[in-house]
Amino acid sequence: MYRIIADEADFLVISKSAKVHFHSQDGTAGVVAQAEQDLGIKLFAVHRLDTPTSGLLILAKSAVAAKQFTELFTAHKVQKYYLALAKGKPKKKQGWVIGDMAKSRRSMFKLLRTKENPAITQFFSLSVSEGLRLYLLKPHSGKTHQLRVALASLGVPILGDDLYGGTAADRCYLHAYCLHFRYGDEVTGWRDYAYRDVPTQGEHFAAAGVIEALVSWREPDTLAWPAKGD
Repeated sequence: MYRIIADEADFLVISKSAKVHFHSQDGTAGVVAQAEQDLGIKLFAVHRLDTPTSGLLILAKSAVAAKQFTELFTAHKVQKYYLALAKGKPKKKQGWVIGDMAKSRRSMFKLLRTKENPAITQFFSLSVSEGLRLYLLKPHSGKTHQLRVALASLGVPILGDDLYGGTAADRCYLHAYCLHFRYGDEVTGWRDYAYRDVPTQGEHFAAAGVIEALVSWREPDTLAWPAKGD
């Protein structure tokens, strides 16, 4: 269900597997409950991943740590980077996707033209094989299904994302790739943390073109990200 990436004093960083529920459902433990059971400690969720999505998750070890992380996420001081694969030609190869989101049919969401409280996503993409592109996504907001809706709005739903019309595949190809943040306090001091998790599930993530692209995207925070309006 998960792998432990880092075991810090105040928090864990784990990599959730694809197709694993975040919350417990139908009598089956979700990833947080399973980690609690395995480790014998209470854990506090401070953000979440959809069931189809794999990758990095922070789990706080105390209510105090959870409060601090919640404040960091609310203030958008946790930098998150995701990888996605999609077939087809996008409306644009890099730039921004900005718009309000509203509930649609079948638990779906849709992107609106209005921008009152918008979902904001910055992205790059590279061709990794014939008809297949790899996307590096940087969300600047935390809306439900934000990245899945963003790519669908570009005409390239994520590979394997059945809900939004992606081409059938062995998994939904969305992965939480990197996390960067500063954490600490006035007593113990502040420290910068950075975690990266290369995806291991899914035949298409193992393609040579993807592996080559990830060499140049090894440190997403250092890239020349597209300016607004691009």
